[in-house]
Amino acid sequence: MLKEISEIVETIKVPIWEPFGVYKKLIGKKKNEKLVPGTVASDRQSIMQNLSVWVRGNLFMPDALKFWIKPAKKHLNKYLKEHKIDAICVYRASSYHAYDCAQCVKNDNIPWLADFRDPWSNIDFYHKLKLTNWADKKHKRLELALLNKANKVVTVSWSWAEDFLRISGKIPMVITNGYDPSDFVDAGKLALDEKFTITHAGSLNNDRNPHAFWKALAELCEDEGFYKDLEIKLIGQVAPVAIADLTKCGLLDKLKSVNNLPHNKVVEELMRSQLLLLPLNDTPNIDGVVPGKLYEYIGAKRPIVCIGKTTGDAAKIIQGTSSGKISGFKDVETLKATLKSYYDLYKTKALHINSKDYDRYSRKLLAGQITEELNKISN
Repeated sequence: MLKEISEIVETIKVPIWEPFGVYKKLIGKKKNEKLVPGTVASDRQSIMQNLSVWVRGNLFMPDALKFWIKPAKKHLNKYLKEHKIDAICVYRASSYHAYDCAQCVKNDNIPWLADFRDPWSNIDFYHKLKLTNWADKKHKRLELALLNKANKVVTVSWSWAEDFLRISGKIPMVITNGYDPSDFVDAGKLALDEKFTITHAGSLNNDRNPHAFWKALAELCEDEGFYKDLEIKLIGQVAPVAIADLTKCGLLDKLKSVNNLPHNKVVEELMRSQLLLLPLNDTPNIDGVVPGKLYEYIGAKRPIVCIGKTTGDAAKIIQGTSSGKISGFKDVETLKATLKSYYDLYKTKALHINSKDYDRYSRKLLAGQITEELNKISN
């Protein structure tokens, strides 16, 4: 997606050392072999993987990118001596190295905005990091320092904003993620897949593996016509537990697994699909979990089947845009009814979605809100 960045945007790249090469050696992975999603904090781990997670949580504070801090600060200080900066936006501020680098700017009295695309101590895998009491307290102390020092704090969901309020006594502004409307100009124009395709785009890790969904599909596949028409399209990396569930439910031969694709090709697959699958992480911070792909799904204007908390922020967005239906994590019967109703519409070539108010999630509009906040703190 680098091609989408304007040529007038100056980019400074700072080389760093990352410990993932060492981690791969410890768990027996080849240098160029990709890690399967969910392995860093999964429930089934080898002794070496458990040790690595402990090291990551307790020694790499706040995370394995800590080795970026010194070289980034060095480059940033040099740049600030040579250029005038009005304000800075620390993107993905859910990490102390972002705050540490921003301190260089703070020392020069340059205002900065901390943009939390993810939580910090409320991140979905935080409880799996095997933290000691000392490490847990340090994480929370650094997090509070960041929240107190930033001139403005932004986050992406209303529930997470409430979490930050409880932590710091200050509530951030909510500016959600979004989608680029120019990517979806053909939405509703492309020919749909002939099969009853259910597509998921992105990593399908352990926490997102929708057990109830596979079970609902398996029961519906007792109907020969449904089984014949069904195709499950998973784009991206898939955790072994999901493959195991598909096998157990007799659905493996209905799977079309697609390796990582360029973004424009993924968008095309979404717009052609009959249904879009959105399983959420069944984790402690579920209320505020709103995957970035939800907005891409909304842009594709195909019906969304979401598995998650029916009162969470993702559910509110889907309901507010009339872009799909939500079922609970274990609600097999509701999933079966939802899928059956969509399948019946598919058979009559009437499976469409009349979504509304989706323009509010345009990235151009959302970027304008970030710009407005930067203008406020820099004046």
